[in-house]
Amino acid sequence: MLNVGIAGVGFMSWIHYLAYQRSTSAKLVAFCSRDLKKRSGDWSGIQGNFGPPGSQVDMNGLTAYETLEEMLRNPSIEVVDICLPPSLHVEAACKSLAAGKHVLCEKPLGLNTQECDEILAAAKKYDRQVLVAQVLPYMGEFQYAYQAALAGTFGKPLRAHFKRVISPPDWIPDFYDPQKVGGPLIDLMVHDAHFAKLLFGMPRRVMCSAEMKDGLVKFCHTLMEYDTPGVFVATSGGVTDQKARPFCHGFEIHYEQAVMQFELSVQPQGVEVMPLAVLHQDGTATKPQLTAGDDVSGFCAEIDDMVSSIQSGMPQPRLSVQHARDAIHICQCLQKSAETGQWVSCN
Repeated sequence: MLNVGIAGVGFMSWIHYLAYQRSTSAKLVAFCSRDLKKRSGDWSGIQGNFGPPGSQVDMNGLTAYETLEEMLRNPSIEVVDICLPPSLHVEAACKSLAAGKHVLCEKPLGLNTQECDEILAAAKKYDRQVLVAQVLPYMGEFQYAYQAALAGTFGKPLRAHFKRVISPPDWIPDFYDPQKVGGPLIDLMVHDAHFAKLLFGMPRRVMCSAEMKDGLVKFCHTLMEYDTPGVFVATSGGVTDQKARPFCHGFEIHYEQAVMQFELSVQPQGVEVMPLAVLHQDGTATKPQLTAGDDVSGFCAEIDDMVSSIQSGMPQPRLSVQHARDAIHICQCLQKSAETGQWVSCN
């Protein structure tokens, strides 16, 4: 069992904390926070856009530190789980790696490819692993689609359309600051760029038509072309001003032998779901039975893969630092396309 320390206490730290409580492969032994109230175990002020609200955490067996530097001096900690604001990821990751710790970093890995490359270089220098918590491929319908592509259940994936829309994220300070959060592409649509990279590889070139805000993409439609003729991916998403649409995501993926569809939409009256369906070539359709779970289950599976990656020395693809870095690169190319109105090469 690996000993873990969490850096930063916010919404994602709370969700990770809940996942560690269920884990049989990793043990949370410490965390660091500048907030005295949180260091006492009172996480009741935490609230996010899914999952249960924060509460008092069980401090039994937990050591609280004020700074990351103090926590890194604990020799029992083997992995630092970084749940800090995006602008602090590169510094925290590099310090943790230099201290001989492995790193699990919440998405986005960095705000740009230069930051990502700094982290990759530090991992190589100190011979430690960096794994990136891009949880989407561990969640329900997305996990099913990923595993089907991996196993070739319906042949190779050929085309896809991904959708991801939120209402104004007023709970995130400096959302449109490229030096702090990075806006909808880096903070939100990086999920779909990462998932597309897992299924299809790196696109040859991308096009992005967008509404802009403060110089960053606010809402966009995109197209990604690949070297293989007939293989392409489209995405739609970003921020809409209609607060009655707080969240929506979904996909349509065309495999060689089937089409897969899914959509979830949070609305004022509740959550509306078009369940995952597999549409077959013979005209029939099936609705796969997914493994039962809740908002924390995907994070539990993510932690299991983190432990497996570190113990085996072979990073699981869904946690791959290179895939996460490539997803940021795709998002940067989309931003450039939105600015210029032209196709942008991803090479």
